[in-house]
Amino acid sequence: MYAIVEILGQQFKVETGRKLYIHRMNEAERGSAVEFDKVLLVDNDGTITVGAPVVEGAKVVGEVVSHLRGEKVIVFKKKRRKGYRVRNGHRQDFTEILIKEIVA
Repeated sequence: MYAIVEILGQQFKVETGRKLYIHRMNEAERGSAVEFDKVLLVDNDGTITVGAPVVEGAKVVGEVVSHLRGEKVIVFKKKRRKGYRVRNGHRQDFTEILIKEIVA
């Protein structure tokens, strides 16, 4: 069983027992339970339910495992023959969520 759920403006495919890395949820405490109500699609052993736009009565329950930072990404810009070079680094903040159950 899996579901497609919208979390903070992004769509994720979730399954029970899987870990999910989403953008940082500052309001969620470590170890707390979170519920996501914007379930767009549910596949229950071959029976597919598609929402218009969401599946009524469906939700995904998860637990916040930790808050962490991703790997550093280097952003390098250059214009040839002009002496223009800019180097920036970026690290994205993530929240790790363990999916407990899919209620459909």
